[in-house]
Amino acid sequence: MNNMLGVMIDCSRNAVMNVESVKKYASIIKKIGYNTLMLYTEDTYEVPNQPLFGHLRGRYSKDELKELDKYCLSIGIELIPCIQTLAHLNAMFKWTDEYSDINDCDDILIASDEKVLSLIDNMLNVVSECFTTKKVHIGMDEAFRIGTGKYQKIHGIRDRFDIINEHLHKVCEFASKYELEPMVWSDMFTTLALGTDNQYDVVEDKSALVEKAKLPENLTLVYWDYISKDPRHCEKIIKTNQLFERPVAYAAGAWTWRGFAPSNKNSIECTLRAIEACNNTGVKDMIITVWGDDGNECSPYSILPFLMTVAEVVNGNNDEKSVKDKFKEITGCSYDSFMIFDKMDELAGNHNTEQDYYYNPCKYLLYNDPFLGIRDYMCSSDDCLYYKNLSKEINAVSDKGEFGYLFDFYEKLARVLSVKSDLGVRTRKAYLEKDIETLKRVVSDYDKTIELINDFHKAHQTRWFIDNKPHGFDVQDIRIGGLIQRLKSCKERLLKFINGEISNISELDEPVLNDTNGSGFWWRVSTPNIIGHCLD
Repeated sequence: MNNMLGVMIDCSRNAVMNVESVKKYASIIKKIGYNTLMLYTEDTYEVPNQPLFGHLRGRYSKDELKELDKYCLSIGIELIPCIQTLAHLNAMFKWTDEYSDINDCDDILIASDEKVLSLIDNMLNVVSECFTTKKVHIGMDEAFRIGTGKYQKIHGIRDRFDIINEHLHKVCEFASKYELEPMVWSDMFTTLALGTDNQYDVVEDKSALVEKAKLPENLTLVYWDYISKDPRHCEKIIKTNQLFERPVAYAAGAWTWRGFAPSNKNSIECTLRAIEACNNTGVKDMIITVWGDDGNECSPYSILPFLMTVAEVVNGNNDEKSVKDKFKEITGCSYDSFMIFDKMDELAGNHNTEQDYYYNPCKYLLYNDPFLGIRDYMCSSDDCLYYKNLSKEINAVSDKGEFGYLFDFYEKLARVLSVKSDLGVRTRKAYLEKDIETLKRVVSDYDKTIELINDFHKAHQTRWFIDNKPHGFDVQDIRIGGLIQRLKSCKERLLKFINGEISNISELDEPVLNDTNGSGFWWRVSTPNIIGHCLD
């Protein structure tokens, strides 16, 4: 490889990168060695006559897209739009009066519906008007229950591969109308053709796929794999994709989806194996996806070391020193200083196993409720000291360059965790032992934690508004503000218990159980009760 080496920024999980930041990011990745930037926009771009499409979500106007396209073109970066023409449109479906009639089920459009096709026609018209490139990513991934909702009521039970393939053909016809060259995520096509549970399953008998392999001709398949560390396995799945006899691109993943912190180490390990697999199977195009599941809390700038390493390896440079020297020259910061951000989620030194996929202690320890203690079983008495030392390490970095705000964000979070990490564990232990003197000391840590969280919120807000449009930070205000109020509420009840005003605290009387689902999304770790979430 490579023909295309690109980065895809997630602008749909609340954080829409602002225009100046997109320009800055494009400039940096160009210097690093990339030739393509993609903006992943589910509903966060302007579509004429669709006032609720991306409403209050920070959507890009057509003028903003044209400005970004012009800038990227001037520095030698191809700016490619990435939209969704089937699924992942749950934000749009919040406007039920406007869009419920075209909602099949979940976050999926009714395939091949006339109103849906009219909407997609308008989407592609915007793309053709605002971007110089003829390339467009039309999405269509993870539409797991396609054809099982309103579609089934209208058309009855049909082969779901036939449903999605018919829809794809119609979307590609619109693409041809605007002289566009579509690319599509391949997962639904391989899984539905082969009848597998997921796209990573290796199937020896691929005759069913070959029989169904009648995809549009003007199409590139994009195989995404963010966690595999076995190049042989990657090669097998790539070869399965190639049976469709269409060009195949590979989408690797920057590990930014877990919460506040990146994992440059995991990103590098997985992607270097992917590069090996691509070289062995003739794949020439690679996209680095930068997903922001559950609120987009991790800055795309935090994975610059990973992007630097990949670009250099793709171009044949495996010399670590020269990679780090070039990073310093481009960013003004040392490579190793940026790698400190990984340490926010390296409590156990556990950074190279597939269990890391959603391992995010700096998020679950922040939001772990001191009374409910959903993640207490994952807390250690050493956690506070770990983050205290990490806070000092981050603060001691001297070459922060223009990214001082990013280092401050992580330093303030580490400070919070230097007190809060085991706050609930200490609270429950003293309560169950009826150790009133210890409880009094623990209560003082509630005030300290609230003060530190307020400092973190300010740093978080500063970072967000430098990188992104304001929209979406309301979710962070709600989460962090709710956390502060919850700590105040818990403290008040502890004081009542200490003063003998109440005889017990019911939540602390319940045992701590291991949660079988270790994912660290906010809605999962903050409470077992019903609460909304913004994943997908």
